[in-house]
Amino acid sequence: MSHGVVSMVAVDEVDPHTPALLKPLAHGLNLLNRAMLGLGMLALLAASLVLTYSVFSRYFLKASTDWQDEAAVFCLVGATFMCSAYVQSIRGHVGIEALSSMLPGVLNRLRLVAVDLMGTLFCGFFAWKSWALFHEAWVEGQTTSSSWAPPLWIPYGLMFAGMSLLTLQLAVQLAASLNRVAKGGQR
Repeated sequence: MSHGVVSMVAVDEVDPHTPALLKPLAHGLNLLNRAMLGLGMLALLAASLVLTYSVFSRYFLKASTDWQDEAAVFCLVGATFMCSAYVQSIRGHVGIEALSSMLPGVLNRLRLVAVDLMGTLFCGFFAWKSWALFHEAWVEGQTTSSSWAPPLWIPYGLMFAGMSLLTLQLAVQLAASLNRVAKGGQR
């Protein structure tokens, strides 16, 4: 790697700069992220099957498809939020990678610390707000406005869980980035 660019760590391996105290957590996150990826794939498959059925039943059977749209949206919300930590674990989220090839190694490592810190703070705030929405929907028994009326705590809970997992992933990566800067490591 040129210019001290931080490389992606394989999914099943933990960044060698992760502090020893956090390595068990990082291993656990890797396993959980892989499980969420599998569930996310199933959720996408379910959403596509539900939407395909919806089109078929509307067109050929002239049937109401009120529940199908919401079921598909719930599946998509779950897949999106619950898989976000996996995407971050392979550094697939925004990190201004165009700069990495132009920056000297030490500045690139500092860029990663800044991105990880801002991501952790933003996602932590988002998780907290999602928790508030989840709690409110649960306590008040909120439902969607459709005739099917599924509870809103389901998508809010998926948002909260996914953003909490993402925040945890970012915090572990931030610790590894800080360790890398402190030790002057290239990777």
